[in-house]
Amino acid sequence: MKISIGIALGSLLAGIQAGGADRFPQLTAEEMTPEQKKVAESIMSGPRKSLGGPFNAWLRSPELGDRLQKVGEYIRFHSSLSPRLNEFAILIAAREWTAQYEWFAHYPLAIKAGLDPRVAANLAAGSKPSGMQDDEKIVYNFCTELRRRRVVSDATFKAAVDTFGEQGVVELIGVSGYYDTVSMTLNVAQVQLPAGEKLPLKPLGRQR
Repeated sequence: MKISIGIALGSLLAGIQAGGADRFPQLTAEEMTPEQKKVAESIMSGPRKSLGGPFNAWLRSPELGDRLQKVGEYIRFHSSLSPRLNEFAILIAAREWTAQYEWFAHYPLAIKAGLDPRVAANLAAGSKPSGMQDDEKIVYNFCTELRRRRVVSDATFKAAVDTFGEQGVVELIGVSGYYDTVSMTLNVAQVQLPAGEKLPLKPLGRQR
């Protein structure tokens, strides 16, 4: 069954965009080039069923946008990491970038996947979360060291390989890099939350 891009975009305009204007105006079906329509249809017919988040901005470069969304589809839905750990890594990226939309979109997914809300609350506040499970500590240490030190220690690497395997480590790098790109896009595009929603993250007041 073919997806109606016009209907989908109309729904997005009434919902996701209700909180304010992005820097990249929402494209209508009539404004899209054939290449953009092809990418939009691919996204809408996939597991996301939405052109929210970074996708409207990425349509400005449809070939790049298509390649990115395919990486994201694997990261979101086919990673060897459990959904709980994958979503935790996404929240770490959102916190590092103070990516409001990213946190708003993925916080409920993380909680549904089994992340303790207290862990998420500590992370949102900019603190190393207390009460993390052992595998969550490994994800937190790996993702945090990689961003802040640009490397990971031998001990952190060994713990990650021993727990997740080499594939899991590569995919942990992948989820970090992909959602850094998503967060950068959201922040540059100034993607808005739905009307009436409060910003979930406060600025940390330190140089990232």
